[in-house]
Amino acid sequence: MLVLLGVSGGIAAYKAVHIARGLLIAGHDVRVIPTRGALTMVGAATWEGITGHPVSDGVFDEPSVHVQLGRAADLFIVAPATAHTLARLAHGLADDLLTSTALMANCPVLVAPAMHTQMWQNAATQSNVALLRERGVHVIGPDAGPLAGGDSGLGRMSEPDDVLARALELLAPAPLDLAGVRVLITAGGTREPLDPVRYLSNRSSGRQGFALAAAAARRGAEVIVVAGSVDVSGQVETVHVETALEMREQVMSRAPESDVIIMSAAVADYRAAQTTAHKMKKQDSLTLELTRNPDILRELVERRREGQIIVGFAAETGDESKTAAEHAAEKARRKGADLLAFNVVSTTEGFGDVPNTVTLLDAQGRAVGHANGTKTEVAEAILDEIVRMR
Repeated sequence: MLVLLGVSGGIAAYKAVHIARGLLIAGHDVRVIPTRGALTMVGAATWEGITGHPVSDGVFDEPSVHVQLGRAADLFIVAPATAHTLARLAHGLADDLLTSTALMANCPVLVAPAMHTQMWQNAATQSNVALLRERGVHVIGPDAGPLAGGDSGLGRMSEPDDVLARALELLAPAPLDLAGVRVLITAGGTREPLDPVRYLSNRSSGRQGFALAAAAARRGAEVIVVAGSVDVSGQVETVHVETALEMREQVMSRAPESDVIIMSAAVADYRAAQTTAHKMKKQDSLTLELTRNPDILRELVERRREGQIIVGFAAETGDESKTAAEHAAEKARRKGADLLAFNVVSTTEGFGDVPNTVTLLDAQGRAVGHANGTKTEVAEAILDEIVRMR
């Protein structure tokens, strides 16, 4: 299939190289259409070397090329899509090859916005994005995270693997094998306050939970995410919480009406027995008394209704007594969930924007499946197993 990859002049233009390479590996023909600003970020020689096609930003460099490409395209991606490019697309301008081809295209269009937070939140940008959505344009992101100039906030382009996964789904639509299924997913870590400025938490980014949510929604499910403190922009209905007790309240209130519950959040095992109303002053040593948080997964299993599927997660490391796999098998037997997605975590795997490797265990701790790759690939494998169980 022919994929047009429009690249506009944002600092994230370099990420589009990974998207182009992934599309080629998947067997698609890729034509890159950069703006003039994008060519100052990534040169034409790079794009031509990767795709094997000539690259230009001008309508008149090759007569009627925008007509030919627009008619032939199976998918048009714009990544990154700057505020300026989004405005031009929304208002039908045709002042370069990218926008002229976009007006000719009769195929799905996917845009991945990237800009500073204030630009993204500006009413003009939000109006332009809303208009594009109304016309059927698919929008992925933006995410929260580091931005150009040392800033941080909402506006970062979605990770290339996420854009690539969405593009491949549009080229080969996911089966609607979860149509009408109500799926409740938890994501991210919780924060347990110590005083007005400090809290106990963990390394969870929430990316795996939101990848599960996006994949389930693509397969037709009705999805709600209960999210802890994460910097992830979701494309599904999301309820934000802070503590384990708040997450329990939201999950338990929605559990009875859910057909599938996926507890991918890293819920804190402990909270402070007491919190202080004022900031604790620095001391040579400090002793904290902690108390156990409720076991939400176990409570869900005990209260489950007939036909409900419950999936837990276990992020484990080995120790002197047992391997990580042995700890996970014990947890699976103790929790009693239908599936337990177990992964070994380290600084290079598991948490955050890194590859994931998961083993799926049944309620007896036996391995029934494996998945590895991007968060999206792992999410699809988990959902495949859930579908087989229904």
